[in-house]
Amino acid sequence: MRARRSEPPKTMSRTAQVTKLAFALTCVCAWGAACRAEAPAAYKWVDDQGVVHYGDSIPPQYAQKESTLLNKQGVPIGHNEATKTPAELALTADAEQRMARQKQHDSFLLATYTSVKDIEQLRDERLLQIKGQRVAAEQYVASLGERLTALQTRAQNFKPYSTRPDAHRMPDDLAEQMVHTLNDIRAQKAALNTSQQEEAKTQAQFQTDIDRYKELRAAQAAVVR
Repeated sequence: MRARRSEPPKTMSRTAQVTKLAFALTCVCAWGAACRAEAPAAYKWVDDQGVVHYGDSIPPQYAQKESTLLNKQGVPIGHNEATKTPAELALTADAEQRMARQKQHDSFLLATYTSVKDIEQLRDERLLQIKGQRVAAEQYVASLGERLTALQTRAQNFKPYSTRPDAHRMPDDLAEQMVHTLNDIRAQKAALNTSQQEEAKTQAQFQTDIDRYKELRAAQAAVVR
């Protein structure tokens, strides 16, 4: 059998090469023209008096202000935000932190409770605990009041409360007991006031959680539908 001669690969004709090169150059030029068309031809900014200005450059005193980039047809093609002051940056950071905390709390609500009744049950347990502490404090204040009354009755027998000429000076231990009892009453009343505020705060916080939980579950239900 006669062996077949292998033919060399056909090379691209010069005409085809020229055509391909011309096409590539056309694409590059078109891309360059598009880039030049989108290059900013003017800037738009507002001065301190609220007057709008247009120009091919922004004055240095307004370089940190908000501005808009326009093409040759006057169509906005870009936007530069104003440089924020330290106070504005702090406000932005605070808002972001609040959003992050809210998102974290939302995840906690959805992961912890299966229904509104679960939140209400925990609320009632907390409020019952606070109420028990308040009742105990009120009883203690009442006992302190009785003790103070007894001490004051004893003090009537001594100077300067007694008008009898032969009355003795009030013993130091009696005076100290009266002072300590008065201080205890003031402290317990302050604790009672704090307990009442805590009860109101707890009630409000749980109500906020209930309302937010309902919103989150409603949003989930809307997505499922």
